[in-house]
Amino acid sequence: MEFFDAREGRDPAERERDLLARLPGQLMHARDNAPAFAERLAGFDLAAVTSRAALARLPVTRKSELLELQKGSRPFGGLAAIGWGQACARVFASPGPIYEPEGRRPDYWRLARAMYAAGFRPGDLIHNTFSYHMTPAGSMMETAAHAIGCTVFPGGVGQTEQQLGAIADLRPDGYVGTPSFLRILLEKAEELGIEATFTKAFVSGEAFPPSQRDALAARGIHAYQAYATADLGLIAFETPAREGLVVDEDVIVEIVRPGTGDPVAEGEVGEVVVTTFNPDYPLIRFGTGDLSAVLPGASPCGRTNVRIRGWMGRADQTTKIRGMFVHPAQVAEVLRRHPEVARARLVVENPDGVDRMELRCECDGTSDGLRDAVAGSVREVTKLRAEVALCSPASLPNDGKVIEDLRRYD
Repeated sequence: MEFFDAREGRDPAERERDLLARLPGQLMHARDNAPAFAERLAGFDLAAVTSRAALARLPVTRKSELLELQKGSRPFGGLAAIGWGQACARVFASPGPIYEPEGRRPDYWRLARAMYAAGFRPGDLIHNTFSYHMTPAGSMMETAAHAIGCTVFPGGVGQTEQQLGAIADLRPDGYVGTPSFLRILLEKAEELGIEATFTKAFVSGEAFPPSQRDALAARGIHAYQAYATADLGLIAFETPAREGLVVDEDVIVEIVRPGTGDPVAEGEVGEVVVTTFNPDYPLIRFGTGDLSAVLPGASPCGRTNVRIRGWMGRADQTTKIRGMFVHPAQVAEVLRRHPEVARARLVVENPDGVDRMELRCECDGTSDGLRDAVAGSVREVTKLRAEVALCSPASLPNDGKVIEDLRRYD
């Protein structure tokens, strides 16, 4: 099996030692160079953060906070260690707007590893249809392709017939972009009698179910996906094994209970929290807001890093009930007050048009005393009344939902 570099096949224990040995230096760099982290990491002995348990005691900075942080401190909310000048090559604006820096290191977003796993090799011509306008996706893919040794046609989005003209003339080896735009190009090419020469594709930005993958394979196009964000760069990527997504070599990924920073058991669905070793934008315990879970075992492709199941929904399940917002963090606070409750799920319904809350709690036994105590805590924390149901262990669905809204308005 051919890897992007030898690190992909390391002994897992060696990888873990390496990541944890690098961690204190990155934490201290963030504290010393990014004002927001100087505040958030104050009082912690960062030199002693050499285990995942110690890392889990640091605060989570969630993506949902970025808009307000950046409004209060332009341009990057105090989370970046660079400003304008030699270190910062470009600045991008994602919807919000949320601004992201791009430093000058080759393959800044680390997408080359994922693109290589998708079959792209030196000498390939890549048709890159991610946007080059304001958002970083086009640059993320182009810098990765250049790191591999590929040539890039910067197609961007839109102008389908002009893009197909370039495809007919240049005969690119691979496509990079969203799966939906690839489908549009292929359908239009068929309509116009143009040969689309792609044999490989690297897709992201949208869901990519097996049915789409198989339809492309039937056309002779082998497509793979990556999980990346404009804040963090590459998080995880698909390999020829087609079993989950392998975590990148230069991040630490945790899966935590939504609304908290507490890691869940392996296999349990929770929020993806990432610590990056990017010196320019040193995000520490960055909560993506995405749900996923760790897959057990090792990938058949030979890569030995942890695998996650991919995107499984959103962790921010804030819900408005009887005029009040209820947050996953409030459910977590109720659990904190009652350690005998292992997991809980707040179910919201509206029979007869009236909102009704029920907190379903996993615990070893039933007790009216516990039920009443939990109900009291719900009332104190949310200012709303809820019924409490005590359930047997492992009876709640493993889907990462802390708040489930089943209300109907038809």
